[in-house]
Amino acid sequence: MNEAPADWAATRLVAPRAGELTLSVVVPVRNEGPNIAALVAEIATALEPVGRFEIIYVDDGSDDDTALELTRTRRLEPRLRVVRHRRPGGQSAALRSGILSARAPLVATLDGDGQNDPAELPRLLETFVGAAGRPPLGLVGGDRSRSRRDRWVKRRSSRIANAVRGHVLGDRTLDTGCGLKVMRRDAYLLLPYFDHQHRFLAALFLREGFAVRSVPVGHRPRLKGRSKYGTLDRLAVGVVDLLGVAWLRRRRRPVIAIEDS
Repeated sequence: MNEAPADWAATRLVAPRAGELTLSVVVPVRNEGPNIAALVAEIATALEPVGRFEIIYVDDGSDDDTALELTRTRRLEPRLRVVRHRRPGGQSAALRSGILSARAPLVATLDGDGQNDPAELPRLLETFVGAAGRPPLGLVGGDRSRSRRDRWVKRRSSRIANAVRGHVLGDRTLDTGCGLKVMRRDAYLLLPYFDHQHRFLAALFLREGFAVRSVPVGHRPRLKGRSKYGTLDRLAVGVVDLLGVAWLRRRRRPVIAIEDS
């Protein structure tokens, strides 16, 4: 388990210097070849006003034309970087690989299926940068609960899962599964890592003493490709993971350090 330095949440996020990257955008994908070019173009257009940024696609062991489409798209968009897994490791593993490769102090994430609208990213970033107070903000997550464009059974199961998770963990997050997020890279790297970690990021940031906020975002129907998740498989692993994260939260004992000047 990764343990944070004493009073970690008191540390200040240092703004990037002139010419340095402001934001790294991490997009995990597996077999999303038809969605690559259009989504990369949308991300680049949405983030032009925010300063220097990079886009990191993590190809999680795709066996379709995802790798070929990423190669083609890189010729058109030089800010695109690609990380590849030789075999599928799952969404949490792909996110971690991308964040480890990121070069900016802030990381944004979104799903690679086109259902998250990249136009929402500047608003999440503005919320993050404009936040003040103690504890400092560690994570801003999107909330699709009022606009989700999925099948009824998927919406219903997610609503129940979020309610149960929120009751057990007290993370005050209505939609922890939304791919749209902005977070501190340094704080993320302190979190205990495990498979399916991405579903519990809000609770884990709170565990380390950071504040978490949710921002309502839109949601779009999937136009190309197929979903990689089923309802029953998510439920089975979700129960075990929920109990594990609840245990982690109880075991955390923050330490307040006083510097001897």
